[in-house]
Amino acid sequence: MGEKGRVITRRDFMRTSSFMAVGGLMGLPLLGHSPGSAAEKKSKVALVRDKKVLDSHGHLRGDVLQDMLDRAVTSVFKTPDAVTAWRQLVGPGDIVGVKSNVWYYLSTPKPLETAILNRLLDAGVREENISIDDRGILRDPVFEQSTALINVRPMRTHNWSGLGTLIKNYIMFVPKPWRYHGNGCENLGAIWKLPHVKDRTRLNILVMLTPLFHGMGPHHFNRRYTWPYCGLIVSTDPVAADATGARIIQAKRNAFFGTLKPISPPPRHIEVADTRFGLGNSRKEFIRLIRLGWGEGILI
Repeated sequence: MGEKGRVITRRDFMRTSSFMAVGGLMGLPLLGHSPGSAAEKKSKVALVRDKKVLDSHGHLRGDVLQDMLDRAVTSVFKTPDAVTAWRQLVGPGDIVGVKSNVWYYLSTPKPLETAILNRLLDAGVREENISIDDRGILRDPVFEQSTALINVRPMRTHNWSGLGTLIKNYIMFVPKPWRYHGNGCENLGAIWKLPHVKDRTRLNILVMLTPLFHGMGPHHFNRRYTWPYCGLIVSTDPVAADATGARIIQAKRNAFFGTLKPISPPPRHIEVADTRFGLGNSRKEFIRLIRLGWGEGILI
């Protein structure tokens, strides 16, 4: 029995357990913010969902995806339209690398890459000054000269880092990525401090269309552990976007398995990117979440 004789239901248990798991996952009750952290102000994160983005066969609808991206960016920057927002991000003088992700089973969708390209062109960036790449970025002449980066990848569980995140997406900016695999990849935030990366990221787009919420071992993929969440998470803060995505993944795991099922290994790199490297906000109280569109099964 709870306080004043109130019965604690299974739903109450799951809600509390989910909070505790995510709290531990992000280190919320354990660690404060370092003096250089971004806790002084809230990070705006747009979560946009549209169940029509997938047709009856599970194929993406590019027009709906473009609209989702436009709505999210417009809400983050409080502009009357998406093109105006993108013109705050980049301009004709920019050289833009779009850091994508090509993991075979769950890659950045081509229609989303096209949607980003469309808006970069609308903002005045010359086509020859735009490159969309992943594993070849250290040899890509556009990335070598880039003045701006757009970071986009799908969220999924990961055998080494707990989650494949926006923060982790930059691991290809170093010639020896395995050097960052220690202790649950906790030092991934250091990559964002390197001279060819630091302060260049203008926008982060975490793809939550069909996220992978459970895996077993390296490179494991089973479609049973994906679901049509039909969402995008968009922010200028990669840590806040990843933390928001992580909370959704944790909630889905708890619901699917019917018990507390912490992400394993814990994606500690998200918390450390905040508390040690000052890249953004991981704590929920420092994130202003803007919910847009379809609300069913939102999980957060």
